[in-house]
Amino acid sequence: MIIGGSSGMGLALAASILATGDRATIVGRDAARLDAARKHLEADAPPGNAASLTTAVADIAEESALERLFAGTGPVDHVAVTAVDATGAYQPVSAFDATAARRLIDTKLLGAALVAKHAAPIMPSTGSITFTSGIAAYRPAPGGSMVAAVNGALESLAAALALEMAPLRVNVVSPGWVDTPVWDAIAGEGKTARLDAMAQRLPAGRVGAPQDIAQAFRALMANGFITGTVLHVDGGHRFV
Repeated sequence: MIIGGSSGMGLALAASILATGDRATIVGRDAARLDAARKHLEADAPPGNAASLTTAVADIAEESALERLFAGTGPVDHVAVTAVDATGAYQPVSAFDATAARRLIDTKLLGAALVAKHAAPIMPSTGSITFTSGIAAYRPAPGGSMVAAVNGALESLAAALALEMAPLRVNVVSPGWVDTPVWDAIAGEGKTARLDAMAQRLPAGRVGAPQDIAQAFRALMANGFITGTVLHVDGGHRFV
């Protein structure tokens, strides 16, 4: 199950799962976007694999929606969470909008905890839950204090849950700059220039692609001896 699977990194993860013949459920709060994602994935899936995809509408910030989601599904081996609402979250403290900050916290931090609460009862002991943090926890920028704080807190939450929920495994993927639709909202027409400038700084020589992050999720799902760990997929961004 991929919560936030209708676009970007979550969509790439769903495509990767379907390509190997496994079943995937993508979850999002917008039915129209989910339908578009379903059509895209079904068109690209190997012959015979399209039927392995299901969709579900749920808002990660609403506990009742998550409770219904997991109560209405069968056993789930792995849960990946890429959903977040960061609209308005990048702002200086002097102009801080508490409503935007709460939406970020509700979707990325509290939502993650609620996913763990309601997913665990239907998961096998060999399963895993993987959250998504980000480079802001390690390379914060002016105007991004709340994003940095939430990413850092999410990683601490995962470490604690790895102990509390053992042997169920809990991990975090921490991406660097990745070329996803979220950058259209962050940078608008300046997206290409900003990503190109970062690519020139990174040891990897490029920014990330959604497929890079999908591979990281798959690695954490597959390795039964990794838990409480943050996997950095940032092209070396932490060092520059």
